[in-house]
Amino acid sequence: MNKPTKDRNRGAETHQLERRMESKPRIGVFGVGYFKYWSQFEGLLEDLMKKQAVFLEKLGTHQVEVVDFGLVDDAQSAYALVPKLKAANLDLIFCDMLTYATSSTFGAVIKNMEVPIVLVALQPDKAMDYSRASTYMQLYNDDICSLPEFAGVAVRLGKQVPDVIIGTLHDDPQADALIGEYCRIAKVLHALKTARIGHIGHPIEAMLDMHTDATMLTAHFGVHVVQCEANQIVHQYVHQVSDAEVAEEEKRILSFFDTPDPVSDPISEKLKPADLSVAAKASLALKKFIAREALDGLAYYYNGEDNSATQLVMSNLIVGNSLLTSSGFPMCGESDLKTCLAMLIMDRLGIGGSFAEFHPVDFKENFVLVGHDGPHNISIAQGKPVLRSLKKYHGKPGFGAGVEFKIKEGPITMLSISSTFEGKFKFVIAEGESVEGPIPPTGNTNTRGFFKPDVRTFLTKWIKEGPTHHFALGIGHHASSIQKIANYLQIESVIVS
Repeated sequence: MNKPTKDRNRGAETHQLERRMESKPRIGVFGVGYFKYWSQFEGLLEDLMKKQAVFLEKLGTHQVEVVDFGLVDDAQSAYALVPKLKAANLDLIFCDMLTYATSSTFGAVIKNMEVPIVLVALQPDKAMDYSRASTYMQLYNDDICSLPEFAGVAVRLGKQVPDVIIGTLHDDPQADALIGEYCRIAKVLHALKTARIGHIGHPIEAMLDMHTDATMLTAHFGVHVVQCEANQIVHQYVHQVSDAEVAEEEKRILSFFDTPDPVSDPISEKLKPADLSVAAKASLALKKFIAREALDGLAYYYNGEDNSATQLVMSNLIVGNSLLTSSGFPMCGESDLKTCLAMLIMDRLGIGGSFAEFHPVDFKENFVLVGHDGPHNISIAQGKPVLRSLKKYHGKPGFGAGVEFKIKEGPITMLSISSTFEGKFKFVIAEGESVEGPIPPTGNTNTRGFFKPDVRTFLTKWIKEGPTHHFALGIGHHASSIQKIANYLQIESVIVS
């Protein structure tokens, strides 16, 4: 999961996080037009297909697999398209509004497809040249003309109105940004319906909000939960990790982290060689375990017998988990499957996704500390993250290395996936800012989170939506993208603002 490079200043080998290999989402594209125009306006069909070729080129710049279904221009071709779309195993569909098209080109598709459909209306000219205007020119730029008709027909057929991208085909950063957003959303939807999420142990016994029905995760998200055993990792730790591998893994870990002296917390110490060795060995065992089980994520919590190998290993997955999470493999402590999925969603959106909860409020400066102990996403850290040896993991068994950093300063987004009384899921989403300032030197992550209009009002509104106490924390403001994903999954969502 890493690529070695040479540090020119020190001459030592350092490492860079490298994304794990992921399959690409499949996006289908079909254009729409009106068959009567082709005999009336020579060359119009060819010009419209050139427009679609430009749109296909735009999609080619993203990490997606594109399937071009050509043009639909009457009811018959729309009905013929449906089985082809279904057979293509698509994650998202773009309907390219090339000119006016009757809604018969769309009705059969929207009625029979469960895959999200986005209507794309990108006219080639920013404005018509009115002094030279013609019917041909109007039809060539008639991309938005059918949008109301298509939206109304979707409602009449019992479907949601599709999302829309409106703009110009050339030199339109806003439209290009939306295209990129929907490609990332397709990546999330693809990941959810193909993911294998490992689950070890159980939530901490008293955390009633954490318990999750794995079958309901499959029902609503598509993921498969792989029930695993702690001894599968312990076996790798005890029998399958060599001394040479451990030495190399120790060097790799130290290239990502600083190891400063302790500051004010009496349970923290400078990283001890013994703790580094255990963390490195556990990291290797974990990687071997997930490769063998073909996992895409892991939620875990396991006490183990006091002073046992199981307790030692399962309480020291923090460092290895943090490196895996940062390379596209979400790892979630306290056996929190719902937050593991929230982290996966954020990761595939390209915004990080770190395990978090609310810590003490600073009423003087109007922010709340946002963080957690355990594994975290160091790819979105502000500066170089820190490793400290902790004499105890508060509230949990064991001791060893702890990961400490704060999230990059600037805009942040939070996603809590909670469960309702009816057994359904709910997305609770919010945006805020990670602001500059010191954090507690406790060997845990913490970020100074600022939320409008003020911390007291925000926390009151957040709590009233019934979130879990954990959530995923990512960089940038992406609440609208996450809410679109909830809509596509038919999951209730709210943006706390």
